[in-house]
This record gives sequence, structure tokens and C-alpha cells, in this order.
Amino acid sequence: MRIDGVSVYAGMDRKHGPFDVIGHLASLKRYARSLVRNNADAEDLVHDALLKAYERRSTFKTGANLRSWLFTILHNTHVDTQRSRRSRTTRDEAAAMDGDQIYPAGQEDAVHLRQVHEAFMRLPAEQRKALHLVAVEDLSYQQAADTLGIPLGTLMSRVSRARTTLRAFENTPTKTAHLRLVGGNND
Repeated sequence: MRIDGVSVYAGMDRKHGPFDVIGHLASLKRYARSLVRNNADAEDLVHDALLKAYERRSTFKTGANLRSWLFTILHNTHVDTQRSRRSRTTRDEAAAMDGDQIYPAGQEDAVHLRQVHEAFMRLPAEQRKALHLVAVEDLSYQQAADTLGIPLGTLMSRVSRARTTLRAFENTPTKTAHLRLVGGNND
């Protein structure tokens, strides 16, 4: 039997004695179907449980009830999956509620935000990466330096130069000069 490209020995395991997982597949599939009520999901659940059993086979004690051990792993895998789905659903619902309270920016703000984004994208790649990790991803300077594989001082210099460039952009009185009113003037 193969799980994710790894051959699972279903006969005698030298360390643990008989480890006949294959003999329990039908029972595991039936139990999984009763848990998830869908053949495809049941197959996935059995696969995930057998993978966990294989990874944790060293915890199986010789002489213990293999069937019971496998059912426990299958059940716990199902419970973990359900918890994960509930947690994801809760996070998604909270994000949707937060999103409902966000109002679209006015035209002037949207234009300004687009200009700041363009200025950010024009930064040299090294500065852009450093500033993104610190300002957007909220990594500490040390974490960002480690991520980029550079000394801390180099990272701090790059972030400082990037911020200086963006501040200069913000203080430029003609930053909207490329916007022109049709039939009007730029006053």
C-alpha cells in the first residue's frame, strides 16, 4: 500500500510486530462514511488517518488493539478537520463583517492611494522588499533581516531610504500634475 508516495508495510513491522493496516481498511472506510456522509470525503479522511497512523506507528504498542488505535486516529482526524473548518468559517465571517463596515475611498483618496502604491512599486527592489516586510507584514527589523539574509544595519538603512523616498513623494506639490481636468486648468 502507498500513502503519498511512501510504501506502507502492512505485514510484520520489525519493531512493533504485526501491523496489518490493510486488514482494517473496510472498517475504517465504513466508519469514515458514517462520520462525513460522503464517499469522496470518507476516502480523504481514511487517507489522512492512515498517513497519521504511519507517521506515528512508533507510538503503537505491541499487543495493543490495532483496530481500536486506528479508529481513534480516524476519529481524532475527523474532529481536527471539523474544528479547523469551524475556525476558518468563524474567521471568514468575521472578515466579511469587517469588510461590510469598510466604505470605499472617495475619488481623491483612491487616486492618492494609487499614486502611493505606484511610488512604492518604483522603489528599488531591495528597499521595496525591506519596507514591505517591516511595514506591511509587520516583521521586526531582525526578523526581516533574517528573512532577507542581510545584516540588521543593512535592512535598517534600506527601510530608512525607502521611507525617505516615499516622504519626498508625499511632500511633492506636483504629485497630481498628471491629472488634468478636461476643458479646465490645473489650478
